[in-house]
Amino acid sequence: MDLVIRNGVVVTASDVVQADVGIAGGTIVALGRGLSAPETVDASGHLVFPGFVDPHVHLQMRSGDLCSADDFATGTIAAACGGTTTVVDFAEAHSEPLAEAVARRRAEADGRVAVDYSLHLTGNADDAAFLEDVRRLAAAGYTSLKLYTTYPGLLVDDGQMLRLFALCREEGVLPLVHCENHAVVEHLRRRLWEEGERSLAAHPLSRPPEAEAEAAWRVLTLARVAGVAVYLVHVSARDTLEVLRWARGRGQEAYAEVCPQHLLVDSSVYARPFEEAAPFVYAPPSRPAEHLPALWAALKAGDLQVVATDHCPWNLAGQKDRGRDDFTRMPNGGAGIETRPVLLYSEGVQARGLPLTRFVDVCATAPARLFGLYPRKGTVAVGADADLVVWDPEAEWTLRRSALHQNVDHCPFEGWVVRGRPRWVFLRGHLVAHEGEFVGKVGMGQFLPRRKFAH
Repeated sequence: MDLVIRNGVVVTASDVVQADVGIAGGTIVALGRGLSAPETVDASGHLVFPGFVDPHVHLQMRSGDLCSADDFATGTIAAACGGTTTVVDFAEAHSEPLAEAVARRRAEADGRVAVDYSLHLTGNADDAAFLEDVRRLAAAGYTSLKLYTTYPGLLVDDGQMLRLFALCREEGVLPLVHCENHAVVEHLRRRLWEEGERSLAAHPLSRPPEAEAEAAWRVLTLARVAGVAVYLVHVSARDTLEVLRWARGRGQEAYAEVCPQHLLVDSSVYARPFEEAAPFVYAPPSRPAEHLPALWAALKAGDLQVVATDHCPWNLAGQKDRGRDDFTRMPNGGAGIETRPVLLYSEGVQARGLPLTRFVDVCATAPARLFGLYPRKGTVAVGADADLVVWDPEAEWTLRRSALHQNVDHCPFEGWVVRGRPRWVFLRGHLVAHEGEFVGKVGMGQFLPRRKFAH
């Protein structure tokens, strides 16, 4: 063995045990007591988690003439410092063929990532060339396809969705869907704008819970017709939870994620000054306060399987401020790739009694399982990659932009006092972050082909 992490409490999605972790060649090779190696880390008083998996990030994402603030290097450095050792980004096909979009994203990321990564496919075509690209790419390990029910240039109609769902079932691809009723959103945005309601307070009014829930109902209905499992991204409304329970009650295989911002911030934030409100302009928006307890309850109960970030940061200066006086001009998205683990640990485990095993499941194991990476990723077990987070459960600190590595000019949770912090973060046995600072190498991250999904 090259390295042993000694005396820690190892936490997986099913167990909490005192154990040493032995590592050789980047892989976990032993779990037990009294292990020895030339190099050791004393984890006494610490928890040992699997490296966290964030299946929903947008790094170096273009929107019109803008590009999101974190590129593949800065974003994955921030991920590592927060304890996330695997991310899944997107290859969006717009005017280019899907295979070319994948090649472009690989060229942007390979040699520039500080943690391991993979890519979801994204597109809204259903012509023969697009379908053939999906087939070939699925065989090469790109085994998820994101679809949208809103956004011009991305949304798919019901017929397209049915055809793409059928393809996903045939090719072992898991479809992810952004659920908002496009007609409702466009109608309300236009009406609010014409009535002079253009401040950020109008943003949540333009994308109500009903728009999300209706689209979720339609997507789940189409998935049932197509006989395909489906994964709903960034569920934000209790209305959508009811739709998910309805679908599962009929025997459907339906998965869903929630984001920290929807668990922790309600829609009153949009009435605050620009600098405090703008970081939380994303779609779907934060909801009225009564939705948040329902999301927490669903997370604890297993009705929400994954906590992801939808990390898509825009600077306030020069990007978000385009919408200072007109919410329809503000780019949607927020920062969170570094703070997801500590926010969920502090506000979930410490403040609300979320079990440690559930914390590991939603932050690491479930996303690894759903997206074809388990058991290589998402657990602490012999044979798994030695992606490990040695976590101080009692560290208390304050979130500050100056202490974080997200390449954005603000911290959405500035001033929040949190408990828990990663002390050592390992990627395939290599130390990549220590005491909140990046000590790895940009470029050491690897692309991860993924197994097909079994519908």
